[in-house]
Amino acid sequence: MTDAFEPAGDPAAWPPFPAPLGCPAQSVEPTWIDYNGHMNMAYYHVAFDRAVDYAYDQLGLGADYVRNQQASLFTAEVHVCYLQELSLGERFTISWQLLDYDAKRLHFFEALHCEERLIATSEQMALHVSISTRRTAPFSKAQLARLAHIHACHSALPRPTQQGRTLQIRRS
Repeated sequence: MTDAFEPAGDPAAWPPFPAPLGCPAQSVEPTWIDYNGHMNMAYYHVAFDRAVDYAYDQLGLGADYVRNQQASLFTAEVHVCYLQELSLGERFTISWQLLDYDAKRLHFFEALHCEERLIATSEQMALHVSISTRRTAPFSKAQLARLAHIHACHSALPRPTQQGRTLQIRRS
C-alpha cells in the first residue's frame, strides 16, 4: 500500500483531510470468537491495529514511509473500552481521530461501530522512532506540516467521551 496523503505547496491550499478518517469495513472472523460466544478481547486490538495501519498510510506514515525514511511509529500506550459485544460475521467500521501531536508523538482515538452501535474505543499514544537507533526521533518539517493540517481538520470534532479515562475502582 502506498502512502496516500502527499500534498505539496502551500498547506493553506491542501484539501481537507477526512474528519474523522473512516477506515475500511471489517468482519468478525470465526477464529475471533471465544468460549463466551462473542469476539474475544484480543481481536479488538487486531481490528484497531488494522485500522491504524490504514490511517498511517493515509497520513503518509505507513509501510512506504518506514522503508523510505527509516522511521516508524511504535505504540507506547493503549486504553481500550469494551462497550458492547460483537458476534461472528458482524461487519463493523472504525473511525480514526487525531487528538494531538508533537515533534515525536501522536495521540489518537479510534471508535469501532457496528451499524449505529458504538462497540469499543481505543485511545493510543504512538512514538516516532528511528529504525536504525530504535529511539524516538523528531518528525521532519514536512511531516509536521501534514500533522498540523490533519490536526486542524480534526480539531473541530468533539472530544470522545471515553478519551482520557483512567482505570480505577470508584468508591462511593
